Amino acid sequence: MGFVRRYAGALIVTFIAAVIASVLDGFMFALLIPFLRVVFDTASAVADAPTAVERVLEVVIGFALTQDRGASVRNVVLVILLVIAVKNVAAYGAAALGAYVQEGVGRDMRNSLYAHIQHLGLGFFQRMKGGQLISRMIVDIDQACRIVSAALVSAVQNVVLVAIYLAILFSLSWHLTLITLVLAPTIASIMRPIQLRIRKRMSMALNDRGEVAAIVSETVEGARLVKAHGAEGYERERFAQAAEHYFGGVVKAQRLVALAHPVSETLGAAVVLLLVVVGFSLGVGEGNGMRPELFIPFVVIALRLVSPVKALTQFPMHAEVSLAAADRVFEIVDERRVDVESDDARTFPGLTGVIEFDDVWFAYEPEAWVLRGVSLRVERGEIVAIVGASGAGKSTLVDLLPRFVEPSRGRILLDGVATSEYTRRSLRRAMGIVGQHTVIFNDTVRANIAYGEQGSADMEAVKAAARAANAHEFIERLPQGYDTVLGERGMRLSGGERQRIAIARALLRDPPILILDEATSALDIEAEKLVQGAIERLLENRTVFVIAHRLSTVARADQIVVLQRGMLVERGRHDELVAAGGVYQRLHHLEMVASRP
Repeated sequence: MGFVRRYAGALIVTFIAAVIASVLDGFMFALLIPFLRVVFDTASAVADAPTAVERVLEVVIGFALTQDRGASVRNVVLVILLVIAVKNVAAYGAAALGAYVQEGVGRDMRNSLYAHIQHLGLGFFQRMKGGQLISRMIVDIDQACRIVSAALVSAVQNVVLVAIYLAILFSLSWHLTLITLVLAPTIASIMRPIQLRIRKRMSMALNDRGEVAAIVSETVEGARLVKAHGAEGYERERFAQAAEHYFGGVVKAQRLVALAHPVSETLGAAVVLLLVVVGFSLGVGEGNGMRPELFIPFVVIALRLVSPVKALTQFPMHAEVSLAAADRVFEIVDERRVDVESDDARTFPGLTGVIEFDDVWFAYEPEAWVLRGVSLRVERGEIVAIVGASGAGKSTLVDLLPRFVEPSRGRILLDGVATSEYTRRSLRRAMGIVGQHTVIFNDTVRANIAYGEQGSADMEAVKAAARAANAHEFIERLPQGYDTVLGERGMRLSGGERQRIAIARALLRDPPILILDEATSALDIEAEKLVQGAIERLLENRTVFVIAHRLSTVARADQIVVLQRGMLVERGRHDELVAAGGVYQRLHHLEMVASRP
């Protein structure tokens, strides 16, 4: 409801319009009383012992009733038409404003959720599947918002309708009101267990839907791999199983929803039929019995009461579905923000001396150490290569520098100051990162190079960065040059071209600290040669951390760091480590053997 506060005015007007529509709806049926009395030519428009409804009608439309029957019928018909017109204008206003509030709240929830996601740590994205996140961002928020406006406004409207109808019926016969008041709580108590099961089932079904979306997302992203391995059949089977699971969950949930409908309708109809029976017994009698011109409106209103009563009994079911979706959305909102700044964090002024890892330990899960007591000193302008087997902790080590993750123990110092004392934004602005899996957005070449804070860069600066990255020539050959839209994940480009776009992006930023994470490992020889030439320019006058499996690419590093099971086991230059006969020599030997024809 915190998201509704912004729309409090619109929601109040919506409720007022809904109430007006409901009141006029009840008044419209009450107008049957004078209409029928005039049509049937009873003694007077108002009986000698008028009901409360008749007294109200006399005050409101007494002017329309004359001695001329034809004129009275015409006048009452015109009043009925006017009431119908005003009622529908009010109903339209309630519906239109309700839609505005609902979609506005949905938009604000999406914006808030997306902004919150930006502050979550990498651990969240490793746990949460992309399809699940998209499902919660779009489908679940849509479902959750329905309770805020459409369902809530409808509930208010139906509550007022029931109140108006009951007020009219009460004025005609208090016996009917007592029957309704006794039976309504009974209906609610019968329906409550069904409502709770619906919420549980819908929550499970929504989670299953997220799994289906996750498989689709993975398959689309890995389309090349799927086709290369002939795994289409396997993926079809995997999707079919997920779809079947989702199907089963939805069917179970819908069975409960379907059960709620006839149960609530049957109970509501039983109440109305009792009202009709009692009303009929009162209507056919003489003396103090209900007069015929009152009995017909009573039956019509009693039957009309079924719809709002049924809607109100079903409202909790719709609410449970919305709340189940809201639970999934706020499960993410309740995730602790990691990427937030402390009040005393300051701007990183730039590196002038040394980067130091001081006894750094890190674990994604308690006691599951990825890094163990790493201590490392890097002078400004040095090139440091980090090597080791997969899972040794190489990427995690460099992720600590821009504070993508924080050390579990120890510190990272920049010129003697802990990274935790600087804002993440200023740290990351001073670093350029080129990874193995290059991210290319579905935008123009220019927008991809001048991404983020560099968006205002002029075209000449963009072209200069592209030339330095050996990318200008192939960009010029694209259909619209720098204005060519590259498609989702840059599928129009080869791996080497995507990598050179990423290097141009880093060159345009001109960062003093550079992180290269397996930047050439996925490229063929020709592409690697072009990319390597771009990297040579990128390395100039920067402090560089290079992660590479191919040891030939790190031979020129000022120092090579060897990680094994999260521990720094060797450090030195290429020739020194090869001669030392340790882990690095073994890795070097394996690479030499693998490269032989």
